Amino acid sequence: MGGSLRVAVLGAPGVGKTAIIRQFLFGDYPERHQPTDAPRLYRPAVLLDGAVYDLSIRDGDGAEPARRPGGPEDTDAFVLVYDICSPDSFDYVKALRQRIAEARPAGAPEAPILVVGNKRDRQRLRFGPRRALAALVRRGWRCGYLECSAKYNWHVLRLFRELLRCALVRARPAHPALRLQGALHPAHCSLM
Repeated sequence: MGGSLRVAVLGAPGVGKTAIIRQFLFGDYPERHQPTDAPRLYRPAVLLDGAVYDLSIRDGDGAEPARRPGGPEDTDAFVLVYDICSPDSFDYVKALRQRIAEARPAGAPEAPILVVGNKRDRQRLRFGPRRALAALVRRGWRCGYLECSAKYNWHVLRLFRELLRCALVRARPAHPALRLQGALHPAHCSLM
Protein backbone atom coordinates (compact mmCIF):
# COMPACT_ATOMS: atom_id res chain seq x y z
CA MET A 1 0.00 0.00 0.00
CA GLY A 2 1.36 3.41 -0.93
CA GLY A 3 -0.06 6.88 -0.95
CA SER A 4 0.40 10.21 -2.62
CA LEU A 5 3.19 12.75 -2.41
CA ARG A 6 3.46 16.32 -3.68
CA VAL A 7 6.95 17.39 -4.76
CA ALA A 8 8.07 20.83 -5.99
CA VAL A 9 11.23 21.06 -8.13
CA LEU A 10 12.41 24.68 -7.97
CA GLY A 11 15.44 26.71 -8.95
CA ALA A 12 16.74 29.49 -11.17
CA PRO A 13 16.02 29.42 -14.92
CA GLY A 14 18.37 27.17 -16.92
CA VAL A 15 19.68 24.99 -14.08
CA GLY A 16 18.13 21.79 -15.44
CA LYS A 17 14.95 21.28 -13.43
CA THR A 18 12.94 20.01 -16.40
CA ALA A 19 15.88 17.94 -17.65
CA ILE A 20 16.10 16.17 -14.27
CA ILE A 21 12.37 15.46 -14.24
CA ARG A 22 12.38 14.24 -17.86
CA GLN A 23 15.32 11.91 -17.16
CA PHE A 24 13.49 10.47 -14.18
CA LEU A 25 10.14 10.05 -15.92
CA PHE A 26 11.00 9.36 -19.56
CA GLY A 27 14.73 8.55 -19.66
CA ASP A 28 15.46 11.31 -22.15
CA TYR A 29 17.48 14.50 -22.17
CA PRO A 30 16.57 17.53 -24.27
CA GLU A 31 19.72 18.59 -26.15
CA ARG A 32 18.41 22.14 -26.63
CA HIS A 33 17.32 24.22 -23.66
CA GLN A 34 13.71 25.35 -23.90
CA PRO A 35 12.72 27.66 -21.04
CA THR A 36 9.72 26.51 -19.03
CA ASP A 37 7.17 29.27 -19.60
CA ALA A 38 4.77 28.21 -16.83
CA PRO A 39 4.83 25.66 -14.01
CA ARG A 40 4.10 22.13 -15.22
CA LEU A 41 2.62 19.27 -13.25
CA TYR A 42 3.63 15.65 -13.80
CA ARG A 43 1.67 12.81 -12.19
CA PRO A 44 3.63 9.55 -12.33
CA ALA A 45 3.14 6.49 -10.18
CA VAL A 46 6.31 4.98 -8.71
CA LEU A 47 7.10 1.73 -6.97
CA LEU A 48 9.31 2.07 -3.90
CA ASP A 49 10.05 -0.91 -1.67
CA GLY A 50 7.01 -2.78 -2.94
CA ALA A 51 4.51 0.06 -2.48
CA VAL A 52 2.99 2.22 -5.21
CA TYR A 53 2.96 5.99 -4.70
CA ASP A 54 1.15 8.59 -6.79
CA LEU A 55 3.41 11.58 -7.24
CA SER A 56 2.57 15.12 -8.19
CA ILE A 57 5.81 16.72 -9.38
CA ARG A 58 5.58 20.46 -9.97
CA ASP A 59 8.23 21.86 -12.29
CA GLY A 60 8.60 25.59 -11.72
CA ASP A 61 11.08 28.41 -11.44
CA GLY A 62 10.57 28.95 -7.73
CA ALA A 63 9.49 32.59 -7.91
CA GLU A 64 7.32 33.34 -4.91
CA PRO A 65 6.88 29.71 -3.75
CA ALA A 66 4.81 30.83 -0.80
CA ARG A 67 2.16 32.59 -2.86
CA ARG A 68 1.19 30.00 -5.45
CA PRO A 69 -0.11 26.45 -5.45
CA GLY A 70 2.74 24.15 -4.56
CA GLY A 71 3.91 26.40 -1.73
CA PRO A 72 5.03 25.09 1.66
CA GLU A 73 1.53 24.46 2.93
CA ASP A 74 0.58 22.07 0.12
CA THR A 75 3.93 20.47 -0.74
CA ASP A 76 5.32 17.35 0.95
CA ALA A 77 8.94 17.74 -0.25
CA PHE A 78 11.12 20.22 -2.14
CA VAL A 79 13.97 19.73 -4.60
CA LEU A 80 15.98 22.95 -4.96
CA VAL A 81 18.21 22.72 -8.03
CA TYR A 82 21.28 24.83 -8.82
CA ASP A 83 23.95 24.67 -11.52
CA ILE A 84 27.34 23.67 -10.02
CA CYS A 85 28.99 26.14 -12.43
CA SER A 86 26.84 29.11 -11.43
CA PRO A 87 27.24 30.80 -8.03
CA ASP A 88 24.20 32.97 -8.83
CA SER A 89 21.99 29.87 -9.10
CA PHE A 90 23.27 28.71 -5.70
CA ASP A 91 22.36 32.11 -4.22
CA TYR A 92 18.93 31.73 -5.81
CA VAL A 93 18.46 28.37 -4.06
CA LYS A 94 19.61 29.90 -0.78
CA ALA A 95 16.92 32.60 -1.07
CA LEU A 96 14.29 30.00 -2.05
CA ARG A 97 15.07 27.87 0.99
CA GLN A 98 14.74 30.92 3.22
CA ARG A 99 11.35 31.89 1.69
CA ILE A 100 10.07 28.33 2.10
CA ALA A 101 11.09 28.30 5.77
CA GLU A 102 9.49 31.71 6.41
CA ALA A 103 6.23 30.76 4.64
CA ARG A 104 5.68 27.53 6.58
CA PRO A 105 2.68 27.96 8.89
CA ALA A 106 3.48 27.93 12.61
CA GLY A 107 3.39 24.42 14.03
CA ALA A 108 3.28 22.79 10.58
CA PRO A 109 5.62 19.83 10.04
CA GLU A 110 8.81 20.63 8.20
CA ALA A 111 8.81 19.34 4.60
CA PRO A 112 12.13 17.78 3.58
CA ILE A 113 14.30 19.89 1.30
CA LEU A 114 16.92 18.33 -0.95
CA VAL A 115 19.42 20.74 -2.51
CA VAL A 116 20.66 19.33 -5.82
CA GLY A 117 23.75 20.48 -7.70
CA ASN A 118 23.06 19.66 -11.36
CA LYS A 119 25.44 19.52 -14.33
CA ARG A 120 28.02 17.33 -12.61
CA ASP A 121 29.19 16.45 -16.13
CA ARG A 122 30.77 19.94 -16.15
CA GLN A 123 32.75 19.24 -12.97
CA ARG A 124 35.87 21.12 -14.12
CA LEU A 125 33.93 24.38 -14.33
CA ARG A 126 32.35 24.25 -10.87
CA PHE A 127 32.46 27.44 -8.77
CA GLY A 128 33.26 25.87 -5.39
CA PRO A 129 34.41 22.63 -3.77
CA ARG A 130 31.68 19.99 -3.43
CA ARG A 131 32.56 19.12 0.16
CA ALA A 132 32.33 22.72 1.33
CA LEU A 133 28.95 23.24 -0.34
CA ALA A 134 27.61 19.93 0.97
CA ALA A 135 28.72 20.81 4.51
CA LEU A 136 27.11 24.25 4.31
CA VAL A 137 23.79 22.81 3.08
CA ARG A 138 23.69 19.88 5.52
CA ARG A 139 24.91 21.64 8.65
CA GLY A 140 24.07 25.29 8.08
CA TRP A 141 20.81 24.98 6.16
CA ARG A 142 19.76 21.62 7.67
CA CYS A 143 18.85 20.20 4.25
CA GLY A 144 19.94 17.17 2.27
CA TYR A 145 22.52 17.55 -0.50
CA LEU A 146 23.20 15.60 -3.68
CA GLU A 147 24.86 16.23 -7.03
CA CYS A 148 23.67 14.79 -10.33
CA SER A 149 23.95 15.08 -14.08
CA ALA A 150 20.64 15.16 -15.93
CA LYS A 151 22.53 14.95 -19.21
CA TYR A 152 24.13 11.59 -18.37
CA ASN A 153 21.37 10.38 -16.00
CA TRP A 154 23.88 10.18 -13.14
CA HIS A 155 22.23 10.05 -9.68
CA VAL A 156 18.83 11.18 -11.01
CA LEU A 157 17.03 8.04 -9.80
CA ARG A 158 18.97 8.23 -6.54
CA LEU A 159 17.78 11.81 -6.08
CA PHE A 160 14.09 10.87 -6.29
CA ARG A 161 14.52 7.68 -4.27
CA GLU A 162 16.20 9.64 -1.49
CA LEU A 163 13.56 12.35 -1.57
CA LEU A 164 10.71 9.83 -1.47
CA ARG A 165 12.22 7.88 1.40
CA CYS A 166 12.72 10.89 3.61
CA ALA A 167 9.29 12.35 2.78
CA LEU A 168 7.61 9.06 3.64
CA VAL A 169 9.36 8.49 6.96
CA ARG A 170 6.69 8.51 9.65
CA ALA A 171 8.89 9.09 12.70
CA ARG A 172 10.89 12.12 11.67
CA PRO A 173 14.11 12.89 13.54
CA ALA A 174 14.60 16.46 14.69
CA HIS A 175 17.27 17.17 12.06
CA PRO A 176 16.00 17.02 8.43
CA ALA A 177 19.51 16.53 6.99
CA LEU A 178 19.77 13.28 8.95
CA ARG A 179 16.57 12.00 7.31
CA LEU A 180 18.01 12.68 3.87
CA GLN A 181 21.49 11.33 4.55
CA GLY A 182 20.10 8.10 5.98
CA ALA A 183 18.19 7.39 2.77
CA LEU A 184 21.31 7.00 0.63
CA HIS A 185 21.55 3.26 0.14
CA PRO A 186 20.60 0.96 -2.77
CA ALA A 187 16.94 0.04 -3.04
CA HIS A 188 14.37 -0.54 -5.73
CA CYS A 189 12.50 2.44 -7.09
CA SER A 190 10.66 2.04 -10.37
CA LEU A 191 8.55 4.33 -12.49
CA MET A 192 5.21 2.78 -13.44
